[in-house]
Amino acid sequence: MSAAVDRPRSLAVLRSAAALRRLALGSVLVNVLIVVTGGVVRLTDSGLGCPTWPSCTDASLTPTKAYSFHGIIEFTNRQLTFLVAIFAIATWIVALLRREQRTLATVAAASIPAQAVLGGLTVKTHLNPWLVAAHFLLSMAILFITAWLWWRVRLHTVYVAVPGAARALAWMTVVAAAAALAIGTVVTGAGPHAGDLNSSGHVRRIGLRVSSMAQLHADSVMILIGLSVGLLGLLYAVHAGAGVIRAAWILLGVELAQGVIGYTQYFLHVPPLLVGFHMFGACAVWLAVLNVLARVEPAARFDRGEIGRATAV
Repeated sequence: MSAAVDRPRSLAVLRSAAALRRLALGSVLVNVLIVVTGGVVRLTDSGLGCPTWPSCTDASLTPTKAYSFHGIIEFTNRQLTFLVAIFAIATWIVALLRREQRTLATVAAASIPAQAVLGGLTVKTHLNPWLVAAHFLLSMAILFITAWLWWRVRLHTVYVAVPGAARALAWMTVVAAAAALAIGTVVTGAGPHAGDLNSSGHVRRIGLRVSSMAQLHADSVMILIGLSVGLLGLLYAVHAGAGVIRAAWILLGVELAQGVIGYTQYFLHVPPLLVGFHMFGACAVWLAVLNVLARVEPAARFDRGEIGRATAV
């Protein structure tokens, strides 16, 4: 009798708003984790620690003694794909059960096999630097989707009525952030940390001058910071709520911290540890710019269940 009673209660918990919210947040966190560990793979020259895919070697699913150090690092990063998939699928199932944010949850779940296949192609092509860059950018796209999903299912979500100009400027800031991320992947691919050494002891790089690409990346970051300052000023001018202004300040602070790390790593000849912090900072900037965008989106674009919760900050 008690088992029969517990079963409906368990189903009710799984279908609850809290379950969806926690799973969505978990998806965000594990996607940040896999980006950071992917950076560890690249910065330790472990990109071909497992020289084939989906198994680690032609003869073994897991790393062998011949590939012990680099193989373990690469194999561990691969295994995190399963953790990402678990959260994505669980979020998708709960979203379907609740009939809430099903489209976003479906896109997030469908992106996982796409990312796995792209990761396999990077190995099969011996870390083609353009595919490595695409692998990172797809992770950023997935992070955008999962973070947007989490934002929409948060119970305390509030939206701010702002002029269309503020929303347009927020979107311009997002585009500028995406451009800075894309150019940053080219800088990394042209630099010394391209992922692995070939038989001649060199790394496979994008054939562009790294100093020129670094300057272009710095210029794109300056544009991003300028847009963020302009957005912050506009939010003050239209008397936007404290919540969205605070989010804009956080964005600006994260951008400045990321800029300091970027310039420091450049002048110190890109030490791996600072490059790793810079990759984490890229995730932080991306999430911060999304946080601002989500707060200025008009409530009419959200689900009817959320519109009832929309208030001024």
